[in-house]
Order: sequence, then structure tokens, then C-alpha cells
Amino acid sequence: MTPVTIVRPGEGELITANGPSQIRILEDGSHTGHRLGIGEITLQPHTPGPIQHRHAQHDEGFYVLSGTVRFTVGQDDHDAGPGTWVIVPPGAPHTFANLGDDPAVMLSTFTPDLYVQYFRDLKKMVESGQPMTAETMTPLWQKYATEISSEYRP
Repeated sequence: MTPVTIVRPGEGELITANGPSQIRILEDGSHTGHRLGIGEITLQPHTPGPIQHRHAQHDEGFYVLSGTVRFTVGQDDHDAGPGTWVIVPPGAPHTFANLGDDPAVMLSTFTPDLYVQYFRDLKKMVESGQPMTAETMTPLWQKYATEISSEYRP
């Protein structure tokens, strides 16, 4: 019989590498043949998201559990409340932020799972004292087939 994986509240790998944001890894791909990674992302109030970017090798899904998350896709903004599902296919420019006064929580999927390791590598980079700038982030993004979007609005 194939084993079943259960991750209970408070379990999973917690990664805090991007200031007030954190991700709790619920599935790193090791139980899915690396077809799927899943994380729970918590954005504190008034938290800007990452620089608008594109992934070349994986789909990224976001299911908003609580709060409101602003997704920016190219030049278009979309406010997503609880129960909203957003799927970002490879090549689509995107970012997200919590502009509200309450924390926002999302369930995030990565298919395949390769982007889970990005968060681990980002944590190591931050812990080493490197600043998070486009210059320092570019090699990390390249490793995971990610690039700053030409639609990026500072």
C-alpha cells in the first residue's frame, strides 16, 4: 500500500525569508514524484509582493483562504478574497500583495514542485546577509527559470 502523508496544523517546514511573508511547505514534492509542491503563504498587512516576474517551467496556483490579495498580471490588478482561485501558467507575468489591514493566507501550488527549493535557497541567501535586490536575485531566479517581467512596475 502506498503511504499517505498527513501534515497537521503547526507542522511542515516554515520558511521566513522575505520580511513579513512566510511560507509553510505542506508538500515539497517528495511524496508526489515531484509533480506537485504545496505551500501555505501568509502575507502580513500592507505587504508588497515580489517583483513582477514570469516562470518558464512551472504553473503556480493560489487559493485565497483569508484576507484579500491583490494579484497584478501585466498591467491588470485583480483583488481576490477568500474562496478565489488564481492559476498562473508558465510565461504569465504576475505578482501579488496584501494591501489590506488584516493578514492574508493563500494555499499555493507548484507544478512541478521545483519552485519549493527556490524558497529554501532564498532563505539561505537572506540568512547569509545578502540584500534582496534585482542584482542579487537574478542568479537565483535563473536557477529556477524565473525572470523579471517586462511589465514590471516599480
